[in-house]
Amino acid sequence: MDKVFISALQVPTVIGVYDWEKQIQQTLVFDIELRTDIRQAAATDDLHYTIDYAAVCQAVTELCAEPHQLLETVAEKTASMILQNFPTQAVRVRIGKPGAVPQAASVGVMIERGDW
Repeated sequence: MDKVFISALQVPTVIGVYDWEKQIQQTLVFDIELRTDIRQAAATDDLHYTIDYAAVCQAVTELCAEPHQLLETVAEKTASMILQNFPTQAVRVRIGKPGAVPQAASVGVMIERGDW
């Protein structure tokens, strides 16, 4: 099966459990893989037969307009939204939160949903 991917999508959002985090925007970095069959899109050169990654990016950005406390919540909502709204059998969502732990370049979560 083929994959459409989005790498290092940077989305500003309000995220965190601490009071000070609820007052600022922080950047989340998304890596997303979507399992799909791209053969018909390749044969026809038609976007309607594949996943519009620009639309996925826009949908993720809109989802992050709402404040959240946990990356886990954002990951689960992202995966669910993608599976419901885009032609994919499975999705892998990796979200990094750069700067959250000073000793690490980034921390985060990764989930897989659907039929891999």
